[in-house]
Amino acid sequence: MASQTIRDACIRAFLDLLAQRPFERISLSDVAAHAGVALSEMRAEFSTPFDLLDGFMRQTDRQVLSEGTPEDGIDLEEPARERLFEVLMRRLDALEPHRDAVASLARSARRDPRLALALFTGSVRAQRWMLAAAGIDATGLEGDLRARGLAVLFTRLVEVWLKDEDPGLSRTMAQRRRTLTLHCDLRRAWGTSMRRALGCRPPSSPCAIRIRAKWVRKQQDRIHDAEPPASGAA
Repeated sequence: MASQTIRDACIRAFLDLLAQRPFERISLSDVAAHAGVALSEMRAEFSTPFDLLDGFMRQTDRQVLSEGTPEDGIDLEEPARERLFEVLMRRLDALEPHRDAVASLARSARRDPRLALALFTGSVRAQRWMLAAAGIDATGLEGDLRARGLAVLFTRLVEVWLKDEDPGLSRTMAQRRRTLTLHCDLRRAWGTSMRRALGCRPPSSPCAIRIRAKWVRKQQDRIHDAEPPASGAA
């Protein structure tokens, strides 16, 4: 069996098992048996269940990126907010067939700090690619902060999506608007912080002051109402 075929079969088996049982109860031998591959073949591709999780997240990245990037026709004349909206919705679309598996990961992450950390780390990496797909810079320190912030916000969006039983995803759409608004505010606030760190005079226009005040209020509200991230998931 070809290497890519083995990888795909193992990831499919992993997701099938996740929909049936918690992450911590899935062994490599379970995945190999469900995938119909020999353990020796699987060992050449994966070392731990966390490698399978990483494979799933990378597979999701590739699916989203294959559907459009700035080079493939994303309209860079559109506002960054709209471009990012399109990319994040494509990511949710890619996760839809695996909703039960994502929900299982979210539940397990609440009990397992190692899994929660792995999900967040993978989500930060994934959001760098999502920003790139939207034509938004994700390089340097500011880009790193931008990707981390989007990973936190996307985690919350996924939590709402998992509970949204409306076929029109009304709750998810409302949360998506809040997510994009907060991310835009964070981008502006981080830009101000970076200018200050570099010794530049921060903007003092009424608009900039309002944006920063709004951002501070939102951060205070988030701290007050914070819940531990469950799944960054995917």
